[in-house]
Amino acid sequence: MNLEDFEAFLEDFCDFLDSLEASVVKMKMQIAKLVGVVEKQKWNWNPDAIKWVKTEGWKGDYEKSEDVNNPEFKKMLKDLTEHNGKLTRDGIFYWIFKNGSTVGRKKRQEQKKENP
Repeated sequence: MNLEDFEAFLEDFCDFLDSLEASVVKMKMQIAKLVGVVEKQKWNWNPDAIKWVKTEGWKGDYEKSEDVNNPEFKKMLKDLTEHNGKLTRDGIFYWIFKNGSTVGRKKRQEQKKENP
Protein backbone atom coordinates (compact mmCIF):
# COMPACT_ATOMS: atom_id res chain seq x y z
CA MET A 1 0.00 0.00 0.00
CA ASN A 2 1.48 3.34 -1.01
CA LEU A 3 0.95 6.70 0.70
CA GLU A 4 -1.87 7.78 -1.66
CA ASP A 5 -3.79 4.58 -1.01
CA PHE A 6 -3.35 4.99 2.74
CA GLU A 7 -4.56 8.63 2.61
CA ALA A 8 -7.60 7.57 0.57
CA PHE A 9 -8.31 4.79 3.09
CA LEU A 10 -8.09 7.26 6.01
CA GLU A 11 -10.41 9.72 4.25
CA ASP A 12 -12.96 6.97 3.55
CA PHE A 13 -12.68 5.68 7.09
CA CYS A 14 -13.29 9.18 8.51
CA ASP A 15 -16.35 9.54 6.27
CA PHE A 16 -17.60 6.18 7.56
CA LEU A 17 -17.09 7.27 11.19
CA ASP A 18 -18.92 10.56 10.56
CA SER A 19 -21.92 8.75 9.09
CA LEU A 20 -21.84 6.23 11.94
CA GLU A 21 -21.83 9.05 14.49
CA ALA A 22 -24.80 10.72 12.76
CA SER A 23 -26.69 7.41 12.81
CA VAL A 24 -25.96 6.88 16.50
CA VAL A 25 -27.26 10.36 17.34
CA LYS A 26 -30.41 9.72 15.33
CA MET A 27 -30.96 6.37 17.06
CA LYS A 28 -30.47 7.95 20.51
CA MET A 29 -33.11 10.54 19.66
CA GLN A 30 -35.52 7.86 18.47
CA ILE A 31 -34.98 5.75 21.60
CA ALA A 32 -35.48 8.80 23.84
CA LYS A 33 -38.68 9.62 21.96
CA LEU A 34 -39.97 6.06 22.30
CA VAL A 35 -39.36 5.87 26.04
CA GLY A 36 -40.48 9.45 26.67
CA VAL A 37 -37.13 10.80 27.80
CA VAL A 38 -36.33 14.36 26.84
CA GLU A 39 -32.66 15.20 26.85
CA LYS A 40 -31.95 18.50 28.59
CA GLN A 41 -30.23 20.99 26.32
CA LYS A 42 -26.59 21.62 27.13
CA TRP A 43 -25.50 25.23 27.02
CA ASN A 44 -22.01 26.20 25.99
CA TRP A 45 -22.09 29.66 27.56
CA ASN A 46 -22.46 30.94 31.11
CA PRO A 47 -24.69 34.03 31.51
CA ASP A 48 -23.33 34.60 35.03
CA ALA A 49 -19.87 35.25 33.55
CA ILE A 50 -21.23 38.15 31.49
CA LYS A 51 -21.50 41.75 32.73
CA TRP A 52 -25.16 42.83 32.76
CA VAL A 53 -26.54 46.33 33.37
CA LYS A 54 -30.07 46.87 34.74
CA THR A 55 -32.11 49.03 32.40
CA GLU A 56 -35.70 50.15 32.03
CA GLY A 57 -37.47 50.11 28.69
CA TRP A 58 -40.98 50.86 27.53
CA LYS A 59 -41.95 47.24 28.34
CA GLY A 60 -40.44 47.34 31.81
CA ASP A 61 -37.19 46.41 33.53
CA TYR A 62 -34.60 44.23 31.82
CA GLU A 63 -30.84 43.75 31.70
CA LYS A 64 -28.55 44.39 28.79
CA SER A 65 -24.95 43.61 27.96
CA GLU A 66 -22.38 44.91 25.52
CA ASP A 67 -19.56 42.78 26.99
CA VAL A 68 -18.19 42.10 23.48
CA ASN A 69 -14.64 41.22 24.59
CA ASN A 70 -15.89 38.45 26.90
CA PRO A 71 -15.61 34.94 25.40
CA GLU A 72 -18.87 33.90 27.11
CA PHE A 73 -20.65 36.87 25.51
CA LYS A 74 -19.29 35.84 22.11
CA LYS A 75 -20.59 32.27 22.60
CA MET A 76 -23.97 33.62 23.69
CA LEU A 77 -24.14 35.96 20.69
CA LYS A 78 -23.31 33.07 18.34
CA ASP A 79 -26.00 30.91 19.94
CA LEU A 80 -28.55 33.71 19.67
CA THR A 81 -27.63 34.29 16.03
CA GLU A 82 -28.20 30.59 15.33
CA HIS A 83 -31.68 30.98 16.88
CA ASN A 84 -32.68 34.02 14.80
CA GLY A 85 -31.68 36.47 17.53
CA LYS A 86 -34.00 35.19 20.28
CA LEU A 87 -34.08 32.30 22.73
CA THR A 88 -35.29 31.33 26.17
CA ARG A 89 -32.93 29.61 28.59
CA ASP A 90 -33.87 28.51 32.10
CA GLY A 91 -36.89 30.84 32.15
CA ILE A 92 -34.98 33.89 30.89
CA PHE A 93 -35.63 35.38 27.45
CA TYR A 94 -32.54 36.64 25.55
CA TRP A 95 -32.56 38.76 22.40
CA ILE A 96 -30.14 40.66 20.18
CA PHE A 97 -30.71 44.37 19.61
CA LYS A 98 -30.77 45.76 16.08
CA ASN A 99 -27.18 47.00 16.39
CA GLY A 100 -26.08 43.34 16.55
CA SER A 101 -23.68 43.82 19.47
CA THR A 102 -26.06 44.39 22.39
CA VAL A 103 -28.00 41.60 24.07
CA GLY A 104 -30.98 42.01 26.36
CA ARG A 105 -32.44 39.55 28.83
CA LYS A 106 -35.61 39.44 30.87
CA LYS A 107 -37.25 36.83 33.06
CA ARG A 108 -40.18 35.19 31.29
CA GLN A 109 -43.44 35.67 33.08
CA GLU A 110 -45.10 32.41 34.02
CA GLN A 111 -48.44 32.00 32.38
CA LYS A 112 -51.34 31.55 34.76
CA LYS A 113 -53.22 28.28 34.40
CA GLU A 114 -56.93 28.79 34.21
CA ASN A 115 -59.24 26.35 35.92
CA PRO A 116 -61.66 24.64 33.52
